[in-house]
Amino acid sequence: MDPLLPQEMGSDFSLEHALQFGTLPLIQMSPEPAEQPQAHVQLYLKEEIQAEALVRNLPGFARFLPIAALFHGQCIHVSSLSREAAIARTTAEGYLRILEDTLLCVTIPPLESRLRVKERVHPKWYWFDNGVARAARGASGVPTAEERGSLFEGLLAMLLRAMKDLRLLEYDSLSYWSPPGGSTEVDFVLQKGKQYVAIESKVARDPDNEHMKGLRAIAELPGLQRRMVVYPGLPRPKDPRWDRSIGLRFVRSLIARDLRAMSCVGAAKRRGSRVRSYRANDSQAK
Repeated sequence: MDPLLPQEMGSDFSLEHALQFGTLPLIQMSPEPAEQPQAHVQLYLKEEIQAEALVRNLPGFARFLPIAALFHGQCIHVSSLSREAAIARTTAEGYLRILEDTLLCVTIPPLESRLRVKERVHPKWYWFDNGVARAARGASGVPTAEERGSLFEGLLAMLLRAMKDLRLLEYDSLSYWSPPGGSTEVDFVLQKGKQYVAIESKVARDPDNEHMKGLRAIAELPGLQRRMVVYPGLPRPKDPRWDRSIGLRFVRSLIARDLRAMSCVGAAKRRGSRVRSYRANDSQAK
């Protein structure tokens, strides 16, 4: 069962609800949304893992699951994960493959752009739904400040992938970009042919220059057509960095317009210095 898109929920979409409980259909319809993600995790262990005999050590896999859920929106270091879960490295690698094969998690690879710096080589992991990720690691209540960044990024990752699967967005590949050292990165890079759109998600309601280091660092990427930031705060119309702000449910239309433009002959002109922002709150942009 796939999570719902904001467009599908219409006026019922709430960003705070999506961060805390996720957007699975059963959660949206339930009068007790806090119970549904945990029920999904238990059903997954019983019907996907135990019934299909995917692992020989179910208690070990159950112990591994909440630790893996801590890496939602991050690169996973298998050696650290296996040490925390008290399992062998090869076992941890096998469990991660199971999470992918059962579609509980997806990976986004690093962009191989051949810039002057060497990019990070490990993929980033995302759980398919925020509510399930929080339930797997035993989190409850309103998300903490530490959680909100990865949850907001995870929501945007799910939207970008789902819109491609539904052919609402047309792009060739989805990746992320980061130079070595981990001091900066760009969360998402959409590629279409030899051209790119860089997208940064920021849960801060008033992003400043410190939040834009990744978008500045990727400005020299050959073929870069647009740099965008999606955040939940109010727009600042007089800020020269922004072209426009818009609600999360309308992100598809503007990204799709940029991707269509990249297919046109006239799109060869580089526009990498411009930064577009999208407002990701619950109200419509004016």
